[in-house]
Amino acid sequence: MSKERTTEPTTADLDARRAARRYPDRPIVAVLAVVLRGDRVLVVQRKQQPNAGRWGFPGGVLELGETVFDGAMRELREETGVVAEPASWLNIHDAVSRDDEGRVQFHYVLIAVRGVWRSGEGVAADDAAACAWASRADIVADKYPTFPTLLPLFDLALAAQG
Repeated sequence: MSKERTTEPTTADLDARRAARRYPDRPIVAVLAVVLRGDRVLVVQRKQQPNAGRWGFPGGVLELGETVFDGAMRELREETGVVAEPASWLNIHDAVSRDDEGRVQFHYVLIAVRGVWRSGEGVAADDAAACAWASRADIVADKYPTFPTLLPLFDLALAAQG
């Protein structure tokens, strides 16, 4: 299990972390929590760059000493207050963004974890500007402007659910 934080990071701490992720010297491991509740999936609107304003799954950078499952469930709780039990990993995806000169500006290795919802309605916090329980039809209708990988991950989670 991951250790609990004893103090909240300051704004300066968070700004320094974000700055260090731009133009990295190696890929950064991040986790996503894909949590279904019936036929709906929990999505959050990103507050920070990259991709501020876009909708995706709750997630963030894996912390040192933390397992992939623990990290995904921690990010889920921090961003939405929702509690889930990790069930399986769904997918691993490279997210690479380059600047106008072709230099790698961001490079994340995203590990998507399927979580089984246990409690919580979802309230935006931490790095989330908003959150919602979205149906597949909502996503197809572009009600929540998302990343191209969201719908395939949603479908994988639905198939894994049974």
